Amino acid sequence: MRIVTVGRGRIGGGLAKIWSKAGHEVITLGRDGGDGSSADVVLVAVPGPAIAAALANVTGIAGKVTIDATNAYGQRSARFPSQAHEIKSIIGGPTAKSFNTNWAVIYDQIEEQRVRPGNLFAADPDARQVTEQLIVDAGFDPVHIGDLEHARMLEDHLPLIQAVASAGLGPFFYRMAGPGQL
Repeated sequence: MRIVTVGRGRIGGGLAKIWSKAGHEVITLGRDGGDGSSADVVLVAVPGPAIAAALANVTGIAGKVTIDATNAYGQRSARFPSQAHEIKSIIGGPTAKSFNTNWAVIYDQIEEQRVRPGNLFAADPDARQVTEQLIVDAGFDPVHIGDLEHARMLEDHLPLIQAVASAGLGPFFYRMAGPGQL
């Protein structure tokens, strides 16, 4: 699969490294933008307030399947129900919200875990399959929470994730499983 990441930081750069190792062709774009026309899927991993500016510098991505990995810290546009919806309004393709609830600083420890860590995601139906595949290829177990209308929940639960880490656990993996699945 050909993936373009918009953002080279911990999340975008970290996932680019993992997906490249898994055999995907990954192009990382920074603030200067670039051409995303060869992409099968676009990952947006920039600070929430920088979404519009970052995507304004990327060409060739209109209508592509997109995964939003942004986090909502501070201000966000009141025009959209979530940052995923803002991204979808710009790119126009099927969109998913994923990878924003995992700690990128411990990506290098994913393979060491006894069981695959979980990764919560919400997705438009046409983005679900590719998102699940990329979650698996990154070393996580996909945990689907519903369609894109649930993306805001993934953004709004970040204070809980931060509180758990700050209370002494530090950056952590999570696993959600039904009875008998562990």
